[in-house]
Amino acid sequence: MEELILRTTYLAKPTEIERKWYVLDATDIPLGRISAAAATILRGKNKPQFTPNVDTGDHVIIINAANVKLTGRKASRKLYHHHSNYAGGLRTRTAGEIRDNRPEELIELSIKGMMPKNSLGHKQFLKLHVYAGAEHKQIAQQPVVLDINKLI
Repeated sequence: MEELILRTTYLAKPTEIERKWYVLDATDIPLGRISAAAATILRGKNKPQFTPNVDTGDHVIIINAANVKLTGRKASRKLYHHHSNYAGGLRTRTAGEIRDNRPEELIELSIKGMMPKNSLGHKQFLKLHVYAGAEHKQIAQQPVVLDINKLI
């Protein structure tokens, strides 16, 4: 009689996860493409030991957020709404206004929409660092520069 071979699915444990730091340059890259790549790395879906209920993701640093590309007419027609929960408290801004005034916020909003809406998603989102210029503060972590075109 043949032996029964049991194969079990690998489940990552939080103590086994090795965290890395990556730098993505957003210069002339469409907003959705850079956001999708960053969300994939933050969640850990680019690793073979990805487990949906464990934070297996890495840290992501995005530089040159002010130079992100908005294709088509998104700069003038894509709207972001915020309501203060008071009467008449609806504030609407275009993607172009956000990119001009606070470019970090535009990328953060885009990536936050791609993350899970729970406490694990919030924990993963905190590993995102966005800078408008080419300089960043995480030099001591020795981040690896990733080419976005090879990632996706």
